[in-house]
Amino acid sequence: MAHSPMRIHALIVDATNPERLAAFWSDLLGRPVVGRTGPYVWLRRENGLGLGFQQTVERKAGKNRMHFDITSPDPAAEQQRVEALGGRRLEEYADGGFLVMADPEGNEFCIIPEGPFELDDEGRANYLG
Repeated sequence: MAHSPMRIHALIVDATNPERLAAFWSDLLGRPVVGRTGPYVWLRRENGLGLGFQQTVERKAGKNRMHFDITSPDPAAEQQRVEALGGRRLEEYADGGFLVMADPEGNEFCIIPEGPFELDDEGRANYLG
């Protein structure tokens, strides 16, 4: 029997306060909160991909094994907006040349330029100048 290719239906982020985290990502991405089901808070589905926040009692521990890369025409300007929404820059990753931020619960994400950018042989970026 031939198998159909699988696709990612939704990304789910564990959160001690899913309402607060959904509000942060809703403001950042311009995707309104569209539903609440049990322990989940959902943002509007876009391009077939859902984004949800699941209530959990455990706080984040350690570095994410997966993170979001979000694009912006001006990543440096977006840093201020992220901080105003309750996020913060993670300076410990500055040597890599990426703008690495954390949401209010500490989940790491990168803000990258919309267009192409160069990486050196070590995988470091150069778009912050």
